[in-house]
Amino acid sequence: FCDPHSPWQRGTNENTNGLLRQYFPKGTDLSFHGPGILENVAAELNSRPRKRHGYRTPAEVLDGILSGPENQTGVALTA
Repeated sequence: FCDPHSPWQRGTNENTNGLLRQYFPKGTDLSFHGPGILENVAAELNSRPRKRHGYRTPAEVLDGILSGPENQTGVALTA
């Protein structure tokens, strides 16, 4: 857990807050935005390439894991 008023202890959270501020300025009442807008913003943020994954998107990383030789067991994966 982090200490109160210590943003340097939770860098990922602060970075995500900054990304959200690109779409919704601080103090924005999110109840005025429909679920479609919120889902679109979430999809955009979740499809951003990540440095820790070699600048691949999370979907690309998952696809690589699922299509790797260790997953070729003959068991069908759900879609």
